[in-house]
This record gives sequence, C-alpha cells and structure tokens, in this order.
Amino acid sequence: MAKSVNKVILLGNVGKDPEFKALPSGQPVVNFSLATSDRYKDQQGNQQERTEWHNLVAYAKLAEIVRDYVKKGSKLYVEGRLTTRSWDDRETNKKVYRTEIVISDLSLLSGRGEEGGAAGGYSGSRSNYDQRGPASDDYAQSTQITDDDIPF
Repeated sequence: MAKSVNKVILLGNVGKDPEFKALPSGQPVVNFSLATSDRYKDQQGNQQERTEWHNLVAYAKLAEIVRDYVKKGSKLYVEGRLTTRSWDDRETNKKVYRTEIVISDLSLLSGRGEEGGAAGGYSGSRSNYDQRGPASDDYAQSTQITDDDIPF
C-alpha cells in the first residue's frame, strides 16, 4: 500500500470552555471546538469573513493540560489527525457521524494576561509541558552572543 498522510494543522480560538470527562477505563478525555476564519472578497469586491468550527478531542495527559489551561477565547495552535466516529441515535435509531480532530500537539498562544491563560506548548509525543513565563524571557535577554562566542 502506498504511504498516506492524515495530518491537520489549525490556528484559531476556542469557542467555549472544554468539556472534561473520563472514559469507562478511567482515561481522561476532553472535547471542545476551535474556530478558524477565512477572509475573501465576494463578487461585489466586499471583504467577507467565513468562520469554520472544528471539533477537537484530546486524551490522557494532553486532556488534563487542556482542562487546566484552555478556556473560551484561548488562541491555540493545534496539530492532530482526522477521525470519524459513528453511533446509533437512541431516539431516531439512525446512524450518526461525527468528524473530529484528535490532538497530538498543542501550543497555547494566549498570554498570561489575555483570555485563556499561559503561553507555552505541549506535544503528546513528548513527556513534558513547556510553560514559558516572564522569567525565561529575562534569561534570554541577559544572554547576549557576540562574535567571540562563535567557534568558527
């Protein structure tokens, strides 16, 4: 079989506070929506904006990070993969489909003083949560590199 790719990259704002739950196995899961906007000109040349809403889901440690740091209005950079779930509706007995993005990497872009909490990042493939604050900015400013520091 030929190689295939299922990767989604989004940069947008959280529509409402994430819903945190635990699966029957005890594994944490969080669901929330992310809005992205696209600007274009209509036939009359007027600037228009179209908002697309995306359903996102995160599991395990990443779900806990979302629970603790993501709020309505938070600006996020998200990487993940598309997946579609289906189930039978209890009332209509019809099959229902829901396409979601399972998050594998997340960066919190809202600052501490802004809606949504801290700036930083987390990747589901890494074991640590990278939360940057003012102290790390002070350190970066104090370490100046000169031509004498370069070995070549």
